[in-house]
Amino acid sequence: MNLSDSQTGGPGLRRVSAMEAVLTHLRGAIERGQYAVGDKLPSEAELCRSLEVSRPVLREALRALQTMGLTVSRTGKGTFVVAHAVEDPTFGDYAASDLLEVRRHVEIPVAGYAALRRTPENLDHLAHLLDRMERETDTTAWVAMDTLFHLAVAEAAQNPVFRRVIEEIRDALARQSAFLNELGGRREQSDREHRAIVEALVDGSEHDAVQAMSHHLDRVETTLTDIVRSPRATPAPDGGPTT
Repeated sequence: MNLSDSQTGGPGLRRVSAMEAVLTHLRGAIERGQYAVGDKLPSEAELCRSLEVSRPVLREALRALQTMGLTVSRTGKGTFVVAHAVEDPTFGDYAASDLLEVRRHVEIPVAGYAALRRTPENLDHLAHLLDRMERETDTTAWVAMDTLFHLAVAEAAQNPVFRRVIEEIRDALARQSAFLNELGGRREQSDREHRAIVEALVDGSEHDAVQAMSHHLDRVETTLTDIVRSPRATPAPDGGPTT
């Protein structure tokens, strides 16, 4: 089974990465009960050989399985199945549902304050970050700038406590951002949402800033829910869809 160069079947559907294909294959095997709770997954070497993918690709997929709460990695022992269904992914120290709840209660009003209190320096910094993000081709670099963007909005609110809160969840934000971009293709959409936030801040519109941040977080939640709800069909080696 070669999952190193997969694509979704049918016209108009986006190409999936090798990591997505491996993740979908392993997630499906776990959810179907092919691997029971408590079972150890085959070794990395075995999985790389059977799926015909590189070790970095496989490790990304294994990390995603762990984020979804389906497996746990035990140093020196391997990867073990701990659940048959995805319930609430974990990003660093925080569950996705807890993270989103806090983001709604903090970042939405923060955007409103930022629209009223931002300085020219704040706007220049945000515009510069946004331009870099829209030109960036490296996903890791983009994710780092994504967290900086949200920190910069908090800074524009001119309340150091807000920045401190975002700084506390910064690692979780980065993990969530990487997860959603890899599995949900969120990057271009996120850039557009970020631009809407910056435009509202430039206009000094508290209402528009609150609306733009609310929309951004709504889309984050929708994408996360779609990923959790059901895996994509695993492509067959010839590029056609399996059933």
